[in-house]
Amino acid sequence: MLRVTTRFDRPDPALVDQLGGYSAATVHEAQGRLGALDSTIKPIDPTMSVCGPAFTVRCAPRDNIMLQVAIAHARPGDVIVVSAGQYAEAGSFGDVLANACVAKGLGGLVTDTGVRDTQELRKLGFPVFSYGVSMKGTVKETVGPMAEPVLIGGEIVRPGDVVRADADGVVVVRREDLKDVIAKSQARVDAEDAYIAAYRAGKSVIEVSRLAAVLEAKGLVIDE
Repeated sequence: MLRVTTRFDRPDPALVDQLGGYSAATVHEAQGRLGALDSTIKPIDPTMSVCGPAFTVRCAPRDNIMLQVAIAHARPGDVIVVSAGQYAEAGSFGDVLANACVAKGLGGLVTDTGVRDTQELRKLGFPVFSYGVSMKGTVKETVGPMAEPVLIGGEIVRPGDVVRADADGVVVVRREDLKDVIAKSQARVDAEDAYIAAYRAGKSVIEVSRLAAVLEAKGLVIDE
């Protein structure tokens, strides 16, 4: 017998909403270039975007029984995060399960395996970030851990950590770091806005980025 839990602490929804106001790339840079999942995990449609607490589950390759269990027990706004061994040759999630997710108000799906029915998924608009696309069917045989830390895309994701995903990929923020990362993300946005304003005012990228001394120290000489 395998006993699993669905109980874990979720972050403040207001903080999750605030983090969702920043791009995945901004969040990644703001927290010291940490938390980015492998770049092979991408949205099936570049317009897809999600920010929500991770509901983690581990599946055996080509087996989606625990994914279905996770969908049944996740709460509205949760992002199902599936660790399945980085196996692309399986269509473990499609339009039928996506409709189940939408009916429950779930936030999205991040998986290191394949998905299918991608045209229907795009029409439905449910955010799906996957390792690949495959039409190959799955079995329902192997039970496994749920709502425990999982390894996906080279990162450990814990239940209740916050997943931010958009066209550029997926980044995870530790629940306890959420306030700090939001503040640092805003500071980064403010700094980048200042750079853009300086460019539009006629300053060069070398001047704005203070690269002159760095380039001189590296011995770069430019003949104009």
